Amino acid sequence: MELQLNGKRALVTGSTKGIGRAIAQFLANEGCDVIVNGRTQADVDAVARELGGLGLAGDVATADGCAKLIEQAGELDILVNNTGIFEPKPFGEIPDEDWQRMFDVNVMSGVRLSRAVLPGMIERGFGRIIFISSESGLNIPTEMVHYGWTKTSQLAIARGIAKTAAGSGVTVNSVLPGPTWTEGVENFVGEMDVSKDAFVSHARPGSLTGRFGTPEEIAAAVVFLCSPRAANTTGATLRSDGGIVDLPF
Repeated sequence: MELQLNGKRALVTGSTKGIGRAIAQFLANEGCDVIVNGRTQADVDAVARELGGLGLAGDVATADGCAKLIEQAGELDILVNNTGIFEPKPFGEIPDEDWQRMFDVNVMSGVRLSRAVLPGMIERGFGRIIFISSESGLNIPTEMVHYGWTKTSQLAIARGIAKTAAGSGVTVNSVLPGPTWTEGVENFVGEMDVSKDAFVSHARPGSLTGRFGTPEEIAAAVVFLCSPRAANTTGATLRSDGGIVDLPF
């Protein structure tokens, strides 16, 4: 299927590795001018060279970092809010500063960037904003309640922005990955003291596929939502979670 993305300008935050890296690669493969983002300039430059795109380093967990990134990026057709952090920690041991840091990185980065690009997208009559949420936003994990809370927040924000942009040609959606095997998840599983093969059945027993997903599987879903082909899909939550969430939507 021709996705009609050639020449579209896309920013993918947190795109030097993992799911973000795969999304940036898939968008580049479809002819997008991709802006790679991460906190380390060397890592950003390396991926940008591979993709033939532009690399912009910056910490999107801060208001100043978001403002600088948008100023450098210019007009965007596509924004993928992928940057996120997670950590296993019992609820009673999560201090206030951990809650705030999780919210700043996972939620406020997307709020600030979306707020900055939305007016221009509406004026031009086309735009795609995607939040990379998680099945944990619906199926809150006991081992990291603060992470699940931020992912639920993303769903609410994306839905609200979609309503704000109604009828404008701009769509806003969330993608909900399940457990996805990345470098960060490999470290996470190590901290949980369980093997890769046992993790899904142990920590996410509702999985219908019984395995970790791949970054490429998530990227394929995201890139479709970014395309003009998905013009009638907005305010939606697209699950790529292996069937973990046992809900009728």
